[in-house]
Parts: sequence; structure tokens; C-alpha cells
Amino acid sequence: MKFHIREIDHIVLRSADVPALTRFYCDVLGCTLEKEQADLGLVQLRAGRSLIDLLAVGGKLDRKECGTPGTGCNLDHLCLRIDPFDADALTADLTAAGVRLGEHGVRYGADGFGPSLYLFDPDGNMVELKGPPDAARMTSL
Repeated sequence: MKFHIREIDHIVLRSADVPALTRFYCDVLGCTLEKEQADLGLVQLRAGRSLIDLLAVGGKLDRKECGTPGTGCNLDHLCLRIDPFDADALTADLTAAGVRLGEHGVRYGADGFGPSLYLFDPDGNMVELKGPPDAARMTSL
């Protein structure tokens, strides 16, 4: 399946001090609070058309293998917004290419809720491919 990368949808940073990072990105860099999901340990900040997600260390979604906060090596994953999004075709093509796949589902991103598929690059970095919001209602995952 061929698809086109439109833009970076969001990045996710692990943080030992989410309030301090929130103040930095909002007060210093001009981001705005998009969404807060305290039960998940997640704060989502609007950065233009994209999002910067701040993930609390020890929170429900935290994966400690994704780097150490305070070292500059704490990126959880990179999300690329793609068109079109066909979960079955993506899964088949990526599997055929020998790509290690992760979970798929409907997740919130810069354009709202939409279908997404996690995968891992050869260095083990997690990448999320995110489809358009309308596709979430039309695509069965």
C-alpha cells in the first residue's frame, strides 16, 4: 500500500516533572493546553498543527524503556500523519517488509481521534502511523 506522509502529528516525551515541562512549553514557547488525561498520566499541548504529549514517568502509559527524563533521551514515540489509512493493507505490507508491529487502535492526535498503528524502526524506536479522523468512523480495526 502506498501512502503519503502529511506531517508530524505528535511526539511524546517522558517526564519526571510534567507540570514543569508544561510551564516551559506553554509559558516559554507559546504552546497551549489541548487535553489533560490525569488517569493516563498524559498532558497534550498544541504546537501549531501538531501536538507535544507529556507522559508522566510511572503513569499508566509510561514505558521506562523509552529513555530517561533529564538526559535529553526521553522520546517515547514519533507519530506520522498519513493518507490514506487502511489498517489491513498497512499491516500486510509492513509485515511483508519484516517490520515489527505494535498495537493498532483509535487514538487522539493533532486532528482528533483517528485510526493508528504502532510499529518499530530497525533501532527499536516506536513510530505511530496515524490516519485522518474521518477514517476512524469508516475503518474497522
